[in-house]
Amino acid sequence: MNNTIFYNLNNLPTIVAELKELMKIYRIFAFTGSLGAGKTTLVRSLLQACGVTGVISSPTFTYINIYINASGKKFYHFDLYRITNLQEFIDGGFDEYLNDQNAYVLIEWPEIIMPLLKKNICFISLEYIDEEKRSLYISCHQKGYV
Repeated sequence: MNNTIFYNLNNLPTIVAELKELMKIYRIFAFTGSLGAGKTTLVRSLLQACGVTGVISSPTFTYINIYINASGKKFYHFDLYRITNLQEFIDGGFDEYLNDQNAYVLIEWPEIIMPLLKKNICFISLEYIDEEKRSLYISCHQKGYV
C-alpha cells in the first residue's frame, strides 16, 4: 500500500481510522517527519483510538513508553530522536520489543534503526505544509522492501 493523504486536525480521526485498519495486518509503524510535523499527535490519537487511556506522552527522554489498553493489548511507543546509533538501540535491549508478536510498536524517528525494519511494517511519513495542513504518505511492506 502506498498513498499520500492531505489532512488537518479536523479530519485526523479519518487518518487514525485508516491506520487502525492497517493494524489488522501490520504490528510495526514507523513515523518520520521534521520537528512539528505531527508525529506525536498522530501516535497519541492512534493510541487513544485503540483504547489506551490516561496520559499519552512522547518518550523523548525515556526512549519508550509502554501502554496497555482495557483488553490487555500492549503498545510500545518509541521516540528515537536522541538515539545516536543502531548499537545504542541494541545495547539498550530495545530491539527485543520489535519481536513481541503480541504488541504493536509505534516508532517516532526510526531512521537510526532502519536496518532492523525490513518486513511487516508501515512507514508513515508526515510533512508540515502550513499551520492548517499536513501531508501523510503511507508505505506498507509485508515481505520486505528495497
